[in-house]
Amino acid sequence: MDKRNNLLILILTIGVFGILNTEMGIVGILPLIADHFHISISKAGLLVSLFALAVAISGPTMPLLFSGINRKKVMLLVLGVFVLGNINSIFASNFTILLIARVIPAFLHPVYVSIALTAAAASVSKEEAPKATSKVFMGVTVGMVLGAPVSSIIANTTSLEMAMLFFTIVNAIAFIAVLLFVPSMPVKERLSYGSQLSVLKKPIIWLSIAAVIFINAAMYGVSSYLAEYLETITNIPGKTTSLMLFIFGGASIIGNIVAGKLLTKNAIKSVASFPFVLGSVYILLFLMGQFTVPMALIILIFGIVVAIGNNISQYWITSAAPEAPEFSNGLYLASGNLGVTTGTAIGGLVISGMGTQYVVLGGFLFLILSLVFILMRNYKYSPINQFSRKELI
Repeated sequence: MDKRNNLLILILTIGVFGILNTEMGIVGILPLIADHFHISISKAGLLVSLFALAVAISGPTMPLLFSGINRKKVMLLVLGVFVLGNINSIFASNFTILLIARVIPAFLHPVYVSIALTAAAASVSKEEAPKATSKVFMGVTVGMVLGAPVSSIIANTTSLEMAMLFFTIVNAIAFIAVLLFVPSMPVKERLSYGSQLSVLKKPIIWLSIAAVIFINAAMYGVSSYLAEYLETITNIPGKTTSLMLFIFGGASIIGNIVAGKLLTKNAIKSVASFPFVLGSVYILLFLMGQFTVPMALIILIFGIVVAIGNNISQYWITSAAPEAPEFSNGLYLASGNLGVTTGTAIGGLVISGMGTQYVVLGGFLFLILSLVFILMRNYKYSPINQFSRKELI
């Protein structure tokens, strides 16, 4: 049983990696897409922001709608749509077709990720469930942080179409693996729609959602244009940019490990400190962005901090609604991607209006907003204030 469960979790993780790689891998080739279709970099950024917006819209609803259907069939449907979307991206004759080919699959993105987390937990004992879901979540992290450097390396070494083909192959491998090795997974028990939706009545969940939206806007409003920043401000060639993005991705894997330790040791303090840490990175990026060697170190730190931010985002929402883990994971995906949409849109406007170097200003704005909502939640729901209110009553 252990080997079978490990295989299932591996397949689920590969699928999550393929889907997140499709979402974030496009970041590494945005400048090439802009050149290929003769459009501005801010317009090319729609490939990131509209994908994320589709995920944000479908995150709270689509997992609920598919919650009663055989999980294997749903996973095959999602992966099949992603394969077809990526194939269309390879042969897209204009930017509009490419945009449509990306946005349609994006609506099913939260369905697969939510099912993968649920199926992984259900495949092992209750005690082992956190470990199983953390392995699947690693697929989310790796897909988000390695997609950009890998696609950039492939595109700069071969062609833009080959990078798109890479997205297709990864999802096709996951599709075949699910088809051949994952058993039928009918849904035996599920929470009612009403019991899951009831968590939205809690003020703490809305404070958490707002904080996560702004945290992700702050992170991805800058990191989505990292390739453009390196080429325009640091003035390094495409292959060196790919190497820098790979450093960013590798550092993020380290950050994922660091985040687990930080959240275990003191979660509240770690979350409250995050805006200050990322703000410090942005100051360094603004002041030292034109120097290649310092930028390599800044990119390393930036990658670690972004991975910590991803983990903090997931923790901040799921800790606010532990009674509905599947739905809260959907809310996390929706909030995070709404933040990506907002951040990349504002980042593109800043670049168009002020220049690439000033993209960090948008990041600072969102960090301030995130800190406001983090502190509001901490103040309102801290044990000390809860005790004080009881004493007053």
